[in-house]
Amino acid sequence: MAVDRDHVLRSAAALLTRKSTATMDEVAKAAGISRATLHRHFAGRDALVRALEALGIAECEAALDAAGLDDGTATDAVRRLVREIEPAAGLLAFLYTENQLFEGEEQNAGWTRIDDRIAALFRRGQSSGEFRIDLTPAWLTEALYGLLASGAWLVQSGKGAPKDFQHMIVELLLGGALRHHAPRREEP
Repeated sequence: MAVDRDHVLRSAAALLTRKSTATMDEVAKAAGISRATLHRHFAGRDALVRALEALGIAECEAALDAAGLDDGTATDAVRRLVREIEPAAGLLAFLYTENQLFEGEEQNAGWTRIDDRIAALFRRGQSSGEFRIDLTPAWLTEALYGLLASGAWLVQSGKGAPKDFQHMIVELLLGGALRHHAPRREEP
């Protein structure tokens, strides 16, 4: 019987987003395969995490494409991005905690591509006067990642309602990122 690699990865992602310390035995069980079969596809946890990283990057890039980041206002594009990336938020929350993915020379170039696209969105919002200019696009990008991860963990723990995910993230991010114009002073 052929093993569906995508099914194994998605099963592993679902488990690891709920329990980041799950063993390879637990991953195999969640995927409905033996540990030996799992090891034939992924030599160990690191290989599995790297495969999940590739899946996460692909899902992020698909969400970025679907969100149409260059269409309409930057504010609306951020709202669309959060909506499009929500299905992958749990996986991204898991990957966000895997420090080895973001250290050293082996960092996947996909993360840089994603960072660059999101930072460009925030730069566009700053240029149009929508977003504050005292917060760098890199800072706003990392804040978005942190909010997505926190939102995913909140929903997974049952402390937050899935229906509130998009609203809470967007409102908190944009409430802090929006540029507030000072009222004009009237001259005496």
